[in-house]
Amino acid sequence: MVVAERKILSIVKNKPYFMDGNFVLYHGDCLNILSQLPDNSVDMIFADPPYNLSNGGFSVHAGRMVSVDKGLWDVSKGFLDDYEFHFRWLEACKRILKPNGTLWVSGTYHSIYQCGHALQSLGYHILNDISWFKPNASPNLSCRFFTASHETIIWARKDKKGKHTFNYQEMKNGNWPEDKLKKPNLQMRSVWSMGTPKPEEKKYGKHPTQKPLDLLKRIILSSTNKDDVILDPFTGSSTTGIASAMHGRKFIGIDMEKDYLELSKKRFADLKK
Repeated sequence: MVVAERKILSIVKNKPYFMDGNFVLYHGDCLNILSQLPDNSVDMIFADPPYNLSNGGFSVHAGRMVSVDKGLWDVSKGFLDDYEFHFRWLEACKRILKPNGTLWVSGTYHSIYQCGHALQSLGYHILNDISWFKPNASPNLSCRFFTASHETIIWARKDKKGKHTFNYQEMKNGNWPEDKLKKPNLQMRSVWSMGTPKPEEKKYGKHPTQKPLDLLKRIILSSTNKDDVILDPFTGSSTTGIASAMHGRKFIGIDMEKDYLELSKKRFADLKK
């Protein structure tokens, strides 16, 4: 990282878990690490917070019934505690975003409405809600509900008066073969069709809520420029970081689970081969 970014990291008391050039990982609670970062220091944040889905239920994966339980970090603590958590991390993110910075947050109906309410309560200005349609979504086992086949991603800027980055021409005229809904040379719409992570994205292991590279590539190319600083407070296996590195951005990732940070390191090392 250049001098300015090195200075940002020097303020953080916690030593990086891993650092290689513009790719930095921290092990710990995101609220603790975020509190150490300086005001107005990050260009864009992508966050995939806990969806609080781990309730003893079941889903289908590769034709087999599997538990939806992902770990204690994904267990709901009740509506008020869950909302307070989302409010606190979103508040911490707003402080470190630059005046023209933006934040993306993904979720299902279990969490996204709480995040949306917290965003508005904190004074963020919502720009879009994206529907990420999954053509290969798992079937519904009970056959008593519509099959869940999308996630919602909210895109918001720090302040209503900010001038956020939006690379309109790249979105309109770029090559997006993964998305059958995108028509050539027409405006990018707010419904994106792309599958879950490809097998090669999981060759070192898989995070239970891992996002596809195609998704993060689009988010990063649409709302940042080269050399921008991107942060992910729930980095998991660091798909955000891999996409950032692939496209010349600087990355800071935070996670509480060392196993997933180790997975992040393997994915980054593979990228450099």
